[in-house]
Amino acid sequence: MPEDPPPRRDFAVLYRETLGPLRRYLSRLLGNPTEAQDVAHDAYLRVYPSAQDRRIEKPEAVLYTTARRLAINRLKRRSIAPFAASPARPDAAAADSAGVARQVMARQELRLLEAALAELPEGCRTVLLLRKVELLSHREIAERLGIAISTVEKQHARALRLLRAALPAETVPAAEGKVL
Repeated sequence: MPEDPPPRRDFAVLYRETLGPLRRYLSRLLGNPTEAQDVAHDAYLRVYPSAQDRRIEKPEAVLYTTARRLAINRLKRRSIAPFAASPARPDAAAADSAGVARQVMARQELRLLEAALAELPEGCRTVLLLRKVELLSHREIAERLGIAISTVEKQHARALRLLRAALPAETVPAAEGKVL
């Protein structure tokens, strides 16, 4: 008769035992305790279903791996579109007419981009957003959507092509031959 597997810990116990250390780890990684708390929360949400179904042998390892990947994605997003620090005086930003003009132009470009995204076929739009916003690889997108990697590659390329055609040339960022 086969031996019963050892009892696994309850998710609440996992949460209580790992919350503090996980937040400290993420705080060091991200350099921001508030972001660390957000990432830890997201990691617990992603691990919870598997831990409840007892599909994972080592939930702590899965939790830390998930949290690390979420933190790395956040760091990548931060490096792509860093937030500008707020000026010491709120009225100083309004006084800078060049800054105001840039903000207005950026908002207009954002509206154009949103409109162009809305016009994309749904599959292309989904693939593009998963690739550019969630920073997933083509393989990860294919797994998430249940489609072939080649389909993801084709939809991604088509989305970029359609956006290039839909947006005025001055709003399309070009860096080292890459667009969007």
